[in-house]
Amino acid sequence: MLAARSKRESRPAADAKRVCLGRVVAAHGVQGWVGIETYTEAADEFVAYGELEDESGATAFAIEEARMGPKGLLVRFADVTDRDAAEALKGKRLYVSRARLPKLREKEAYYHADLIGLAAERTDGFALGRVVAVQNFGAGDLLEIAVAGKADTVLVPFTKAIVPEVDMKGGRLVVDPPPGLLDAAKPEDQDAADG
Repeated sequence: MLAARSKRESRPAADAKRVCLGRVVAAHGVQGWVGIETYTEAADEFVAYGELEDESGATAFAIEEARMGPKGLLVRFADVTDRDAAEALKGKRLYVSRARLPKLREKEAYYHADLIGLAAERTDGFALGRVVAVQNFGAGDLLEIAVAGKADTVLVPFTKAIVPEVDMKGGRLVVDPPPGLLDAAKPEDQDAADG
């Protein structure tokens, strides 16, 4: 189950009309270049969407040049001409209008922003909580679920075997975890009922 990355919305999705495509992570050199952590499937796709906005939508960023560097995508924005201006952008999240993203053609492909907020339940109908983020630390996508009655979240591999059903219209997904995966996710009152 491939999840199209518009990505990891532990980066906030500003609203349903915009999607966070990446974040400025560092200044690069003295001519205004910045390093971008991209949330697109491939780093070079980041530039395909054209002008970007900051989280508030008040500031637009036109990409003048882009290239791949040793640590990822490097971008130079119009009006960012020196290191100081580039440093001032560090941490800025960059958004694009949802309407500019391509329609997904695969039946079981999802924009991560669409998965956030879905109710998560087990195959027996037990409500686990809500998807609050989609993470990827290099080994595949993980759904981060805020479990009802627990302070900590749990990470669930986003694979067809473990998440056999995603019901976008119904606002939910079904989790079929292997034994032990969600043991720490049981609310205290459920532990008492099980015991």
